[in-house]
Amino acid sequence: MRMHNPPHPGEILRELCLEPLEITVTDAAEALGVSRKTLSAILNGRSGISPEMALRLAKAFNTTPESWLNQQMQYDLWEAEQHGKKLKVQKLIAA
Repeated sequence: MRMHNPPHPGEILRELCLEPLEITVTDAAEALGVSRKTLSAILNGRSGISPEMALRLAKAFNTTPESWLNQQMQYDLWEAEQHGKKLKVQKLIAA
């Protein structure tokens, strides 16, 4: 069952990983080996979690890359469903 209106993974990253450890965006970006701009875009919901970023986050926070990618997939799917009613698609049925 999909979550209703799931949070963007950047929100989870900020609230459950960075804030409890009192880590700044700059320090977190440096530790992750990415630019501050890249991490800021994720934290502010302007960019998603890529497979590479999922690996970086998993290593940094002792989680799994699958957990990060699953959060991103749930968020993306929910967003797509909000616009899905406008899609004009015909059902394809085997003869």
